[in-house]
Parts: sequence; structure tokens; C-alpha cells
Amino acid sequence: MLKKRSYLLAGHATSVALELEFWAVLDRMAEQTGESRAGFMARLDAGRGRRPLASTCRLAALAWVAGGSPSPKTD
Repeated sequence: MLKKRSYLLAGHATSVALELEFWAVLDRMAEQTGESRAGFMARLDAGRGRRPLASTCRLAALAWVAGGSPSPKTD
């Protein structure tokens, strides 16, 4: 099941739909880095290049779980 969250990123309202498991990991990543959810999403958005935001989120979560890195590479 997907859960949609909305953010204001780069001045635009944006919604992202992800599985609950990915949101749980992303929330832990933001907490560990001391960022708000919105701030963390803004950082992911800024570094994603042309990759879709939902894909960037999933890949960042997978990289963090695999390596424990609090600063995922998004490109």
C-alpha cells in the first residue's frame, strides 16, 4: 500500500507516494541527520538530477539500509 506525502520543494508543491516501509526508513534517515522531514526531502530533491523523486527516495533508503550511510548518494 502506498502512502502519499506532500512537500513544498524548490517553491513547488510536490506529492510523493511510497510504500510505508520506505517512509519508515526515510524518517529514520532524517532523524539521524538531524533534519526535519521537509528539509531531508528538499536535500534529496536538490541532488536527484533528472531521476524521479520517488525513485530517488527508494534508492536512498536502500543505500542507507545496505550501508548505514546517513548521507545517501542520490545520483
